[in-house]
Amino acid sequence: MKPPSRDKSRGNQKKGRVSQDSGQPLPEAFEERKTQALSSILYIRFEGTEAQSRLPSGIDASVPYPVQLQTPAVKLDPSSITIESLLAGMLRVLAWDSENKNANKYRKYIKMSRPELFEELIMAGIQKAEAKDWIVAEEIFFAASGLEPERPEPYINLALMHEEHAKQLFESDNEDEAEKEDDLAYKYYQYLLGFKDVFAPAYYHAAFFFLRKHNYDKAVSLLTSYIGMNDDEQRTRRAKSILEKLGSMGYLDTLFKEAYDFIQMGQEQKGLEKAEQFVEKYPDVWNGWFLVGWANRRLGRWSEGAQAFRTALEKGADGADVYNELSICEVESGELETARSHLERALRIEPENEKIIVNLGALAFRQGHIEEAEGFFRTAIEFDPDDRIAKEWLKKIESLRNSKGAGA
Repeated sequence: MKPPSRDKSRGNQKKGRVSQDSGQPLPEAFEERKTQALSSILYIRFEGTEAQSRLPSGIDASVPYPVQLQTPAVKLDPSSITIESLLAGMLRVLAWDSENKNANKYRKYIKMSRPELFEELIMAGIQKAEAKDWIVAEEIFFAASGLEPERPEPYINLALMHEEHAKQLFESDNEDEAEKEDDLAYKYYQYLLGFKDVFAPAYYHAAFFFLRKHNYDKAVSLLTSYIGMNDDEQRTRRAKSILEKLGSMGYLDTLFKEAYDFIQMGQEQKGLEKAEQFVEKYPDVWNGWFLVGWANRRLGRWSEGAQAFRTALEKGADGADVYNELSICEVESGELETARSHLERALRIEPENEKIIVNLGALAFRQGHIEEAEGFFRTAIEFDPDDRIAKEWLKKIESLRNSKGAGA
């Protein structure tokens, strides 16, 4: 079985596929990152009487071992070699070059020296992902998968990590990069679902991935399969509850998916027609009214959009997205104070949502509160240093101040 393809570009970094003749899973790495990562590795042999007198237990003197260098060295001082530097070197090689001809010997030594290291790596990767340190988290999961190539845990965590990164990017309106992250998550899920030995958590988490992508048929199939696996009792109850909710709220009706797909693809008028048919069929389902509002908002029909979003709230919607979308319509209709109230409500629901924070900044700017607007944009950048829109607003504010200074 081959690992998920990762041929999408991330920024200016190039990704390449690492082949694996053995058929065991290996995460693909960015070729540039791989070269950089392995540039700090120096291979050594424990040759000669003096070297072998210091031979750590379990080391095979017949093969070279990678040492992780902290600083570039022309000549390595043998006395500086420690067990930790050996372990770090072997882990880095397993992360980026798991087909290394001596990989199995490295694995054997690591497992003998640190039998709990795999679990420690998984926990460390999760902590880095939760801290949004995506690059480091990814390398840690790569190392875990290199150490235990047949274990699914690194891959499920890579999938979840890319999903979380995608959500963050969507919130900051960086949709192109977000889609690339979702593509990677999708490929990891597909890979996990193809495991010979069924890994139940993959079905559960993949179902929620497809729910978020509004692929309800796939989500239903995965949730149904998961329920039959008798995995986790609490998750099984939740899966059953979601299946019931999907049926009762019309999500399985093709009209809903067609409406969503048309709007997302930029065919708002067709999407609006489907959404209106859906709310006629399911008048008490708030999600349908959200689609009506979303289509109208994208068509620039602010009054119709606002009314649809208000109806969605009356029907039970309580998410930040509804208040955010409603506020956009209200801003364009000149209802600035009402829009601010709804944006603040959205922010209370999702305090770290960069899109909402940026929208509050834009509204403050429109109201002439420049310093307050700047504060919102800087807060958004604290959450996401790559937030393109917040940076553009800050440049606009700086330019405005410079022009006022020049005219003084």
